[in-house]
Amino acid sequence: MPGIAPNSLSRYVYLCCAVLMCYASFFFYPRWQQGTTEAAISWDVSGYYWYLPSAFIYHDLKHQGFKDEILTKYRPTNTEFMQGMKLENGNYTMKYAGGMAVMYLPFFTAAHLVAGALGYPRDGFSAPYQLAIQFGGLLISLIGLWFCRKLLLQFYNDKVVSIVLVLLVFGSNYLNYSSIDCGMSHTWLFTVYVFLLLNTIYFYQSFSLKYAVRIGLLVGLATLTRPTDLISCLIPLLWGMNSLTPAAIKNQFTQFIKNYKAFLVACICAAMVISLQLFYWKYVSGHWLVYSYQGQKLYFRSPNFENYTFSYRSGWLTYSPMMALAFIGIIPFLIRGKNKVAILTFFLLNYYIVCAWNIWWYGGRAMIQSYPVLLFCIAALVDVALQRKFILWLLAPVALLFIYYNTWITYIYHKGDLFDNDCMSEAYFWRIAGRWSAPGNIAVLKENPDLYEGQPKNEAVLYTNNFDKEQGPFYTPNPGGMALLLNKENQNSPFYKFAYPGKHAQWLRATASFTCRDKEYEGWKMAQFIVRLVNKDSIVKERMIRVYRLLEPNQTRNISIDVKVPQTTFDSVHILFWNGDSNKPLWIDNLEVKAFSE
Repeated sequence: MPGIAPNSLSRYVYLCCAVLMCYASFFFYPRWQQGTTEAAISWDVSGYYWYLPSAFIYHDLKHQGFKDEILTKYRPTNTEFMQGMKLENGNYTMKYAGGMAVMYLPFFTAAHLVAGALGYPRDGFSAPYQLAIQFGGLLISLIGLWFCRKLLLQFYNDKVVSIVLVLLVFGSNYLNYSSIDCGMSHTWLFTVYVFLLLNTIYFYQSFSLKYAVRIGLLVGLATLTRPTDLISCLIPLLWGMNSLTPAAIKNQFTQFIKNYKAFLVACICAAMVISLQLFYWKYVSGHWLVYSYQGQKLYFRSPNFENYTFSYRSGWLTYSPMMALAFIGIIPFLIRGKNKVAILTFFLLNYYIVCAWNIWWYGGRAMIQSYPVLLFCIAALVDVALQRKFILWLLAPVALLFIYYNTWITYIYHKGDLFDNDCMSEAYFWRIAGRWSAPGNIAVLKENPDLYEGQPKNEAVLYTNNFDKEQGPFYTPNPGGMALLLNKENQNSPFYKFAYPGKHAQWLRATASFTCRDKEYEGWKMAQFIVRLVNKDSIVKERMIRVYRLLEPNQTRNISIDVKVPQTTFDSVHILFWNGDSNKPLWIDNLEVKAFSE
């Protein structure tokens, strides 16, 4: 085992990492100072956390009589009560399991004790509670990173561990979820897995019952937080195995038999922790098991490996490419690593389960709790690179590029308007990649990959409509004539069609004047400007943009949508507008379509 110098490099690297994490958490983007859906307790975090005010402030785990008041006042989500679901008996159950509430409890308690004295409402969501969850997440992350360092030092030298810490914190999405979005479950579970690995090592050195108890409690807590993390039990069960030969399997089984009491104690401890959820479900529903995810489930037969890993919307390696080193590191880890069966089995099975979740666009955050395991593979790769300089010269510039990339993606994710959680397309991604600012008109690339930014040539007007001669409930008086009005009652416009003359052109550009009073900010409700190229009632090509991306409140603006003319024959062009269920009125006028060449 490599020795650890008192003033080791990895200590200083850890301090640098800690400074960066603290800066990101309290200065760059302090979520506890944000409001509504950007607050520390918002979206999924509010769902994890909801148990605590329900039980300890409002004493209402079943009926949730306080929920509407909290949702109206703090607006932690854009939707109705997504933190839980209504049961057949009229009660409510929380959507998420209760493990995070257990881990939040000390920080919630501290906030509740001081909130009144500081003049804040003791309602579970005022500023002290927001700060407590933010600070708690950061503190747990710092503890986890410190002990992750100690874990890796048991297998790799100080220089290797120092580099791995830099790659993790400076170069991966761990930075965001350990510092900014640190109320989320992922880095809390990262710390749980670090302690599980350490206690597994200590257990196999002595087979002491105290380590068995710790292992059981940690496996139980991981499972209580995310039920699929029951697979964490594979780490202590398979530890020490470096192959799946009959001899290795027999040796592992013999150890189980010799130390069956310790393994039994671990199982009992895990079951005790997991039973907290079962008792809660029994209390609110009358049943021991409740499935609360409402339409979300695992598809083991068709996991979304490609979308989950590489999509532009939320791909794990698209937005945290540093972790691709873990896959490369499997090769040297297989050659030189220890405990290969436990590490690789957990790594690959967890990756498979994460990809099998049907809403794959929840992104790479779901892999973070497995990073303590993945870091063994990255460390193996770094170790080889330090011994073989040509590999180091290959990897070093790539790692530096990934660090820059992670800095960029962390920045645009929280500041500016470049990143869009729901509408990142390939065309838009490559237009903004590495940039800190970009022209506002490229927002159309989120939906429409066709955008011509040059000077049009040979322009020809194919269609115009100022709606002055149109009749019906869709139209309203406008200065100088009539305008098309979309609102809550009129969601879909008529189709505006014209025959395509078949002239030689490379592009079509549809333009209209849009006026709004109040901007629609929710992406899925934004009004859409749609152009379809049709051949004998069959759609050949369709392009769409969400016009509110280019509109501000009380603004009138001409907005265009470009369509690159396909090689496929089409005989007509259809244009329509759809309001996306928004209640914000939108006035549209002076529709015009031109054909042009590059």
